[in-house]
Amino acid sequence: MSQINILLAEDDKNLGMILKAYLDAKGYPATLCPNGEIAFDAFKVGQYDFCIFDIMMPIMDGFTLAKKVKEINPRIPIIFLTAKTMQEDILEGFEIGADDYITKPFSMDELLMRIRAVYNRSKATAGSPTTFALGSYTFDAARHLLSNGQQDIKLTSKESDLLLLLCENMGKTLERPVALSKIWNEVTQENARSMDVYITKLRKYFKEDPRVELQNVHGVGFKLVTKD
Repeated sequence: MSQINILLAEDDKNLGMILKAYLDAKGYPATLCPNGEIAFDAFKVGQYDFCIFDIMMPIMDGFTLAKKVKEINPRIPIIFLTAKTMQEDILEGFEIGADDYITKPFSMDELLMRIRAVYNRSKATAGSPTTFALGSYTFDAARHLLSNGQQDIKLTSKESDLLLLLCENMGKTLERPVALSKIWNEVTQENARSMDVYITKLRKYFKEDPRVELQNVHGVGFKLVTKD
């Protein structure tokens, strides 16, 4: 794996220094910023391949920072660090376009594993076909864009990754554990509920064209089907 330059935003000074020292030692050079505003200034002038943001930070929180970063580079992978475990907080992070989250306290080895998994997935996606015709819709995975000629829908990172996986398995059943492992990195009930939310949202996006169906294969997974 080539060197990955990481932008790290963490307001806990001790944790931030420990994380930076660990990542540097593992060959993942990290720029540590104590709040979201400083991190965003660093992002605008630096060259980064990956972001790790604490959610609760002064001046600018991690969610706001992620939104601003995604406006500049929609494809950059982001992992959130959070002490929160409420489902709505996790979903908000995914809505913004986060690729993963890790709840404090966590082991450094687990964080490194998640960084590698998310980065490898993002690189694999970058090398795959990225444009698909779905009925009257065109899905541009590279731009996270779903368009039907009249409306452009900007997808979140998770929505785009899930739809891309469905497109790559067009007409075949995408098993739930496979999707959870590839996109959420872990098969848990919490992640399964999150995926169901995204499936529901994708169905709503296609509601204008009945030729595009996102079918539920009971007890197994989902199938994306287009009809002539």
